[in-house]
Amino acid sequence: MVKRKASAGATIGDPISDLLNRLRNGMRAGHDRVDLPSSRLKEALLVVLADEGYIASYRRVEEKGRPLLRVGLKYDPEGEPIVTGLERVSKPGRRVYATAKEIPEVLGGLGISIVSTSKGIVTGKTARESKLGGEILCNIW
Repeated sequence: MVKRKASAGATIGDPISDLLNRLRNGMRAGHDRVDLPSSRLKEALLVVLADEGYIASYRRVEEKGRPLLRVGLKYDPEGEPIVTGLERVSKPGRRVYATAKEIPEVLGGLGISIVSTSKGIVTGKTARESKLGGEILCNIW
């Protein structure tokens, strides 16, 4: 069996799960920010998270010649993370697609689902309103 070692900036496997895990771990540890390897898909997810108020900010930076996304994490006044849960829905081994009517509400509307549609990556609510179906990437609450 060949063992693969991941360097600090490398991702092995699913980039969306990597993004969600880095956010979850950073918030649990109380960090102000997390860095992750840059990609257009991750950046599109971060745009939705920033617009919905789940992260403070994000920006593209370059360190040691490698593009990174630097994500500012958001906490409430008591120091608790704004995000209480992250769930990957569609996985590389099992893709989950839904029509506009089938896109579920997360916790009765308290959370969001992020959907990859033909018009880009949007929230589940936006996809339902635009009558667009697509791949349900993740749920966040």
